[in-house]
Amino acid sequence: MLKGGLVSIEAAMGSLKPMERKAAQYIMEHPEQVVSLSVQKLAEFADVSEATIVRLSRSLHCKGFQELKLRIAGDLSQSSLPTESYQEIRTDGSIVDLIKSVSNNNIVSIQDTLTVLSPESVEKAINSLSSARKVGVFGVGASAVIAKDFMQKLTRINRWCEMGTGFDAQATISANLIPGDVVFGISYSGQTEDMIRALAVAKNNGASVITLTRFGANPVAELADIQLFISTLEKSIRSGAMASRISQLNVIDILYAGIAGRHYEESIKSLEKTRQAVMAGKRNG
Repeated sequence: MLKGGLVSIEAAMGSLKPMERKAAQYIMEHPEQVVSLSVQKLAEFADVSEATIVRLSRSLHCKGFQELKLRIAGDLSQSSLPTESYQEIRTDGSIVDLIKSVSNNNIVSIQDTLTVLSPESVEKAINSLSSARKVGVFGVGASAVIAKDFMQKLTRINRWCEMGTGFDAQATISANLIPGDVVFGISYSGQTEDMIRALAVAKNNGASVITLTRFGANPVAELADIQLFISTLEKSIRSGAMASRISQLNVIDILYAGIAGRHYEESIKSLEKTRQAVMAGKRNG
């Protein structure tokens, strides 16, 4: 069942154009009514043009208004089920409350991300990464941690991978990419200027660009041939970077499993060889 329409709208609200935002707000306030409306009727009730409704649907990465309605209907069909929402991380609560709050936020972040993560885009990303001659993985700040995790995973299965965590390194890697190579840019905000410049260099050299950002329009994702998104519904400044990181790592694990599966026998051999090499540097017992 398609779902995630309401999550997508809430996540993208800040990046929508004014008239699209006006239509989106009407949908959020009247979801049950919207699923039975035509484009023409929704435009009339929301006091926007029909073209705005179509543009809004596309901004939410739906093929059209019909798909958006189906996703909203899927959300509403789940409304009777018990659901959790993001919880503020308190500093004056008990350790039990702390454990529950952080764990709950991580779980909800992954669940929300599943509603905005396109299976088609994931499959394209796996195919592109699996067939790449070389992969450049970019991340700055907190996203550099995610990039390092992905690079380590790809290296373990003998994929040629280089990581850049600053503009100089990213630009150098991008300058040497050619058609058939892939650059993977990780930026939660999608606003990292150095990465935007480096991705543009890679794209100009003919490399394929894959991005992992928060849901909604942003400059990093706009450069991508394949866009992957995570949910952005966390409200707390203190918890935001934590739960979003878990969602990013979950997407990385999905990609890694898919790539390893495309080269299963080769991956198993490489994992065993690297395991043996690493174990040689550890003390027995």
